[in-house]
Amino acid sequence: MKTVTVAGAPSAGKTAVILHLIRQLDKEGKRSAAVKFDTLGTTDDRIYRDKLGIPAIQGLSDYLCPDHYFVSNFEEACNWGRSHKADFLFIETAGLCYRCAPHIRGVPAVTVIDNLGGMEAPRKMGPALTLADVVVVTKSDLVSQAEKEVFAHRISQVNPAARVLHVNGLTGTGSLPLRRLTDTWDHLIDTEGASLRYSMPASICSYCTGETRIGKRFQSGNVEKLLLEECAA
Repeated sequence: MKTVTVAGAPSAGKTAVILHLIRQLDKEGKRSAAVKFDTLGTTDDRIYRDKLGIPAIQGLSDYLCPDHYFVSNFEEACNWGRSHKADFLFIETAGLCYRCAPHIRGVPAVTVIDNLGGMEAPRKMGPALTLADVVVVTKSDLVSQAEKEVFAHRISQVNPAARVLHVNGLTGTGSLPLRRLTDTWDHLIDTEGASLRYSMPASICSYCTGETRIGKRFQSGNVEKLLLEECAA
C-alpha cells in the first residue's frame, strides 16, 4: 500500500486535489481509501464516500493538537487502510499549523497551497511546506501568469527539492502529472519505527492541560514571554 500525507491550510483545496487524483487512479483499477484528521468536525470523509464510493473515516482531535493526534494514530490509520486492501491510502491532515509537520520519512508528502494567499505566503510557512516532496498550487486560474510564476518561484526558494504542480480544484486540470508522480512513490512497508521529518513543537503548559484563565500566576510549564526591549528596538 502506498500511503500519502496531504497537508495545507483550510480551504486551500486539499480534498479537491485528492478527489481528482483518486479519479485518475480509479481509471486504472487502483483501490483508494482516505482518512481525514480534523479538530471539531468534518464532512470530508462523507465526500470521499459519496462522490467516489471509497472507504473513508475521520479522526477528530477535539482539545488535542490535531497534528499530535494524527501522529499518535498514524499506525492505526495505516492498518485500517490495509484492512480495506487499498493500493493507496490518502491521509488528509487538519491544516491548521504550519509549524507542525505531519510529513513522515519514507511516506510521500504533498502540501497544497493556494495562489491567493499572498506572495509572501511560502516564506511564512514552516516544515509542512519546506519538507514536502510535492507542492500543489491551486486557484492559479484566478491570478495573472506573472503572479503564478513568481509564486512558484517563491516556493522553490524555500523548498528547492519539491516538485511544484498546478492543479485546478474545480476541473481537475493538472492532476495527470500528479498521477504520474505516484508511480515513483514507494510502498509503506512498516509503520512502527518510522520517524517524523521534523519534530513537533514542545508545548506542555497549563493551557495544554485545560487552564482558561489569563495571567502570569495561572501559567506553568513550557511558557515563553515576549522580549519587550528587543521588540521596541
